[in-house]
Parts: sequence; structure tokens; C-alpha cells
Amino acid sequence: MQLVFNNINQLWSYVLTETLKRLGISCVVICPGSRSTPLTVAFAKQVPEIEAIPILDERSAAFFALGRAKAIGKPVAIVCTSGTAGANFYPAVIEAKESRVPLLILTTDRPPELRECHSGQTIDQVKLYGNYPHWQTELATPIAEMGMLNYLRQTIIHAWERCQYPVGGAVHINVPFRDPLAPIHDGTNFILDTENFFGGIVSHPFPVPRSLFPIPPQWQQCQRGIIIAGVAQPQDPEEYCRAIAYLSQTLQWPVLAEGLSPVRNNAELNPYLISTYDLILRNQQLAQTLKPEIVIQIGNMPTSKELRNWLTTNRPQHWVIDSSDQNLDPLHGQTTHLRISVEEIEKNIEIEKWEVNQYLKTWCDVDAQVRNNVDNIFVNIEPLIESKVAWLISQTLPPATPFFIANSMPVRDVEFFWKPNNLGIKPYFNRGANGIDGTISTALGIAHQHQSSVILTGDLALLHDTNGFLIRNKFIGHLTIILINNNGGGIFEMLPIGKFDPPFEEFFATPQDIDFAQLCATYGVQHELICSWEQLQDKLEVLPNTGLRVLELKTNRKYDAKWRKENLGNFANNITV
Repeated sequence: MQLVFNNINQLWSYVLTETLKRLGISCVVICPGSRSTPLTVAFAKQVPEIEAIPILDERSAAFFALGRAKAIGKPVAIVCTSGTAGANFYPAVIEAKESRVPLLILTTDRPPELRECHSGQTIDQVKLYGNYPHWQTELATPIAEMGMLNYLRQTIIHAWERCQYPVGGAVHINVPFRDPLAPIHDGTNFILDTENFFGGIVSHPFPVPRSLFPIPPQWQQCQRGIIIAGVAQPQDPEEYCRAIAYLSQTLQWPVLAEGLSPVRNNAELNPYLISTYDLILRNQQLAQTLKPEIVIQIGNMPTSKELRNWLTTNRPQHWVIDSSDQNLDPLHGQTTHLRISVEEIEKNIEIEKWEVNQYLKTWCDVDAQVRNNVDNIFVNIEPLIESKVAWLISQTLPPATPFFIANSMPVRDVEFFWKPNNLGIKPYFNRGANGIDGTISTALGIAHQHQSSVILTGDLALLHDTNGFLIRNKFIGHLTIILINNNGGGIFEMLPIGKFDPPFEEFFATPQDIDFAQLCATYGVQHELICSWEQLQDKLEVLPNTGLRVLELKTNRKYDAKWRKENLGNFANNITV
């Protein structure tokens, strides 16, 4: 098919968007602006093959795109105008790198002759995000010449690949346009043979073939080893969990599974799952009894400070299994990085039903006792306290629910108390840079055109991203927001600075005294105040299919912190070994 173009910017933008469509992109987020007009018009013409979602706030838009990319497992593009608009993408670009999420950032710009001469809405956008993108470039200004169109097509293909290989991350392309920006005749008359021009594009130029890695003999010979299943969002959670279970059963080693790992939500696959390790290691006698000789870390290190301190003190031989090229040992131990995935461990050893060794048996017995203590205490707690929320919802959400966990205290309560289950709940999180930026927007991106989803967040993280609610008119699906409102930053209560007031309350806890019912009404979001655990369970057992709703639990920040300080160290007391 031959297409005739009478506007050079539209020719250029068509080649860019059509190339992405043929590569397999399915979603683009577009922020309003003038300089981005050619790209906006071109993407709008690609609907419905490419879903184009307009979002006003650039920071919120970038995190929404991040959430969509997490959910669909392939790059999402995001477009903005020139000037400071692109600077608002920066937090999401950082998170994309650190959590390996593929994002294609398209910042439009004025041409070179309008830079550094006080032309309006112009800043230096080249390498705007420092070293955080996997790759970055500035396109040439549009030229209606076949050689330059070939250059444009191949540059976009390369950008698409760099978003995903060897691991996910952001790619930044700065796209300059001269006037006229609207699709009006500018004297161009160019005919493009589309089938010939786009015919060689392959939507999936990889995957890279796997090569199986044999289990090292030193692992097989070790009787005091542990496997740490850290922070992970695998595309195939069941395959991932089965691979860890195979390694665990082959070696007869326990699996200490982070609350953000899918292993805790597929518990039946792994008979040696340990979920209370943070609580166990607070007992110094148990910590000494259970010290390992070898540790296999799969993915990122868990959040637990107790676990990190324990490993630092004992300095076991440390292996990291992860396919990235990154250093994933923040403890700087005697570490060997295996640049593979756990699914690539060779499965050539038949698992025998031999007697469980004493070290493994001790871990399993202690975990069962501590888990029983946790359950017994929480069952009998009637007042609304923050720590019980994660424990309760781990047993209440419908099977396979996408569940986003906000940073600060929610992510820690999930690690402490999330009960292993067989519900196949899909955990999502922004644990790359661990910030509260874009919490609601990311969750909306995950939930968009997904099954009904849930997020657990504190009040400050929600308030930091209330512009995420502006997405509601374009949002398709359902998101339940479980809001723990303790009027401030509860995590700071757990730090030494909490004893110093002033300045603690004003400058660290920063209570905002917000009426969330009124806030939700302003944005047209459903709100309900939760007054009992039974009410919360009732609202979560069956989730709505559409809309946004906030389920608010009001808790006492001071009491929540006091409860943790008094109880976290007691769950593993009086344990028989």
C-alpha cells in the first residue's frame, strides 16, 4: 500500500508510531502539549491497535505507564511536550531502571536553532535523565528522504529492544519538531510504500535461548544452606515458584520467602517455605542455632533488616541467581553472581523422598510455631491496628487478585505478617527506588483493563499522588484502595528520631489532617470508612468489576508503633527446638 504525506512531521511521526505498532506496542500514555502535536495525532490515528490514554499530570502519567508495563510485561510508551514536562517523568524513569520495567520515553522538543536563545518552553532535554535510561538518543529533525526514514525506523527498533534486553528499563528518545506542528500542508509531497518499508520488522527478535546450569557440587554437599526468595515479579509466577521448589527439594534447604515474592502465594508448591524469618531472627538464640554455611539469593534481597544484619554477622558463602548484569549484593559478602534465572537450573536430579535433615527440620518446626503464635495473637485483636491488615487480607482476597503494596510500613507489614496461601495472589510494588512517588498512578496502571485489583497504602503515599485520581475517567476496570490513615508517616515512629519531638511531629511524621471522604468526593471516587475487621473482610471477599473505591481504616500511629516495638520481638519467644 502506498501512502501520500503532505506534512513532514506527520510522515516522521507515522513512521515512528507504525514501527512501534508492528513491533507489538499496545499502549501509549500521552500528556497534553503543543510541541508533541505530531506524535499525538499519529498515535491517535493508530487507535484501536494502540491504546492511547491522555493523562494531564506528567508524573502521574509516567507512573501509570510504569504500572501498565508491569501488568502486561512489555514496553509502554509515554509522550510529552517540550520544557519541564519531561522532567516530571524522572521519578518513574528511575523506578523503571531499578525495578527493570520497560518504558519508552518520548519527549518532544524544539529544533536546535530555537535552543539557548530564550525561546519559550525550552530546556536542555538531551540526556535529561542522566544515567538512568538503558539507552538514550536525540532524533534528527524530520527529513522527507528515504535514507533518513530508514534511520528513524531502525532507531525505533533498537530502542524497543533496549527497553527489554538484557533486562527491562527505560529508553529515552528526544524528538525535535519544527513548525508547523498541526497536520496541515507544508509543501511536502512524499509517497511511502508501507509494505515494502515495514516488511522486515520482527515483533519478537529475541528471546535468548536458555542454557541450563548444573547444580554446583558444593551446594549438594552442604547440609546448612538456605534459599532466599527475594523481591520478584516474574512473568510466569507458577514456573518461577516450581523452579525454586525443585531447587529447595533437591538440596533439602529451606526457602525464606519475602512477602513480595509469589512463593508465599503459591505455598502448596513448596513444602519448605519459611515466612516468619524476620520474627525468628529477632531471637538471638535461634539466630545462632540457624546460621547457614551457604546462601542462595534469588532476585533482590528482601526488605528485612533483621535478615540483612544476620547475614552480615555470619558471612556465609553467598550465591546470587539473577539474569541481570547488576550487583544484587548490598551486603558485600563473599558473593558469586550467576547471571541466569532460577528457571535455568538444570533439572537432571531425581528428587528422592529421603529423611529431612536436622537443619531443615529445625527451620520448619520453628516457622510453624512462630506462625501459630502470629495467628493466635491476630485472631484475638479486635481494635483496628495497622499490623493486622496485611495478615487479614492475605487470607481474604479473591484468588489471583493483582495486589499492589505501597512503600514504607505496608511493605514491611507484608513481610512480617503476610500468611502463606494458595490463592495465587499477584504482588506488585515499586521496590526499585523504594519511594512513595506515583503510588496510586502505578496501581491504576496495573489495574487498567486487568481483573479487579487492590492496593494497600498509607495516607501520606496516597496524598503524594492524589492527581492519580484524575485518571478515573479513562480507567477501565476496578481498583480498591485500602487506606491505612494514621495521620502521618508511621515508619518514622520506628526510627530513633521518633524520640525527639520537636522536631519529630512537624518535620518527620508530618500529619496532614485530611478528611478523605471529602477528598474522594472532590475526585468523584467512592469512599467508605471501615470500622471493623468483619466489614473489611466483607468488602474484599468479592470485588466490584468497575470503578475506584477507597476503604479507609483509621488507626493510631503512636499505638501502632508501640504495638510493633512491644510485639515483634516476642513472636519467637518460648520456641522449642
